[in-house]
Amino acid sequence: MESKVLGFGILGLGMGLSRARETVRTPGARLLCVCDLREDIAKKAAEELHCDWTTNYTEMLERKDIEVIGVYTPSGMHCDHAIKAMEAGKHVFIAKPMDIRVEKCDEAIKVAKRKGVVLAVDFQMRYDDLNRRIKEALNAGRLGRLLLADLRMKWWRDQSYYDGGFPKGWRSRKGTEGGSAANQGVHFLDLLLWFLGPVRTVYGMSGTLAHGIETEDISMALLTFRNGAWGSIITTTFSYPSLGSRIELTGDRGTIVWNDGKLGLYKLKGEESPSLEEFEIPRDAPKNIIEDMILAVSKGTKPAVDGEEGRKSVELFNAIYESSRTGRIIELS
Repeated sequence: MESKVLGFGILGLGMGLSRARETVRTPGARLLCVCDLREDIAKKAAEELHCDWTTNYTEMLERKDIEVIGVYTPSGMHCDHAIKAMEAGKHVFIAKPMDIRVEKCDEAIKVAKRKGVVLAVDFQMRYDDLNRRIKEALNAGRLGRLLLADLRMKWWRDQSYYDGGFPKGWRSRKGTEGGSAANQGVHFLDLLLWFLGPVRTVYGMSGTLAHGIETEDISMALLTFRNGAWGSIITTTFSYPSLGSRIELTGDRGTIVWNDGKLGLYKLKGEESPSLEEFEIPRDAPKNIIEDMILAVSKGTKPAVDGEEGRKSVELFNAIYESSRTGRIIELS
């Protein structure tokens, strides 16, 4: 018997447009409505994707045929919009980061539990086969005892990036967005936490050195993990040209280097040519957030990044900012 087709609605048609297109391409999902405050953008997307459109979020939530909502609004509004959807009985997935405030994440997690709905965060890198194999290798102890993890993200963003968007300038304001760690870097913070596990202490510095913005354009931090490993982080958006992103993982048996989504190095003591291909990815593993939501709603599986998991990266970048502000080492719960 075929599974029921789930009705989806997408709020926010910046990054949300790509997820709306993904919904249309995914078996088991039906895109029923898109919502954006800009009428022309909503109309154009609806024409392309053959669905309804609205500029009224409440109106979309009132539809009984929509069971799943994707939230792609400015970061500081993510959990508020998610909570409104969950209170209406909808399952929800949120763009990264989950929010910019830990307390908002906690509120959303409580609502999801109370309403009995799925709450997930869209970290696309969690679905990548290479990243899954790295995680399996670490779980299998292939690097031995983990000792050190380095994350370096050196990107370029012009001032026009911060001045633009909708509403204009939202990426530059602390009320609606974080900085290089919370916006661009959060993808890699999430990977680091997935690979290494919980962080115990954070000592960080953040600043705004090259842009006219309220948020930071550089963050650096020293970490200790609960498994005993040490870590370092640097994220910036003023590196011209962009130098990409790199994660180095070192244990007492060897090292894995992840470089812009590709395997840069995998070396183990006593093994001439180790390969991550020994770790097979299940053929039915979800390849994106839409497939993940379908499985979570219809079969009760746990999404790759649920609310509790999505909260972790928000807690980490807020600890970096708090340490920078106070000069103290921050201990995480």
